[in-house]
Amino acid sequence: MNAADDWLYDSRAIRRVSAYSDAEIDHRSWPASIPAIAQVLRDGLEPASGVTFLVGENGSGKSTLLEGIATAYGLPPEGGSNQGSHSTRPTESPLGDWLRIERSPTAPRWGFFLRAETMHGYYSYLEALPNSPDQHLHSLSHGESFNELLENKLNHPRYVTGLACLDEPEAALSFASTLNWMVGLREMVERGTQVICATHSPILASLPGARILELGEWGIREADWSDLQIVQHWRSYLDSPERYLRHLFAPE
Repeated sequence: MNAADDWLYDSRAIRRVSAYSDAEIDHRSWPASIPAIAQVLRDGLEPASGVTFLVGENGSGKSTLLEGIATAYGLPPEGGSNQGSHSTRPTESPLGDWLRIERSPTAPRWGFFLRAETMHGYYSYLEALPNSPDQHLHSLSHGESFNELLENKLNHPRYVTGLACLDEPEAALSFASTLNWMVGLREMVERGTQVICATHSPILASLPGARILELGEWGIREADWSDLQIVQHWRSYLDSPERYLRHLFAPE
C-alpha cells in the first residue's frame, strides 16, 4: 500500500479539524476573537487517536472549541449521540458551521457529546422516548447518572469505535468516580474510540498516554501534565490552603 494512501485507512473518527476556505468569519468578533479558536481556524487541529484533553481557565475557549467540533461532526449541541436530535434552546456559537471534519472513508461515524450543563434536558428527552432503557436517569444522583452514561453509552461494548466529546464530566464526579472514569476512558481507547475532553480536573488530565492541549491568551500549546497551571495551583493550595485564604479573606 502506498504511504500516500494511508489516510484512506485511518481509524480515527476525526483525522483533522480545519476551517472551510469559504467560511464567512468575522475574526474580530466572538468566538473567532478567542486566541485558541483563532489558532484552530488558522492552522487546524489534529486530535490524538486516543484521548485529547483541553485544559485552561474559564473563557479560554475549551467548551466553545469542543462544542464546535461536536456539532461539526453531527452531534446534538445539547448532548447525546448522533442518532438523536434533542434540542431546547439553541445557544451554540457558529463555530461548528465554520469547521470541516476531515476523516477517511472507512472512519467510524458513531459519536456522543456529553455536555455537563445540559444533561438534565437530555435525560428528559430520553425519558419521553417510548420503551427507552434510559428513562431512570432522572431518579439517580448527578454523579450516578454520569457513571451510568459511562457504562451504558460511552463505554458500552456495542459502541466499538467512534468519537466521544466530553465537556467537563468531572462536574458531577467524586474522587472515586473520577478514577473510575479514567479506567473507562482507557477501555474506550483500547476499543478504538477517540476522545476529546474539556476539563478542569488535574486527575482526569493525568490519564497515561493522553495528549494535553493548554488553552490561554497564547492560543493552544501542547503541555506536560506536571507543567499545567491547574496542577500547579492545586498542588500549592492543598499543600498550604491558608496562604490562599489569607489573601482571599484579608480585611480591606
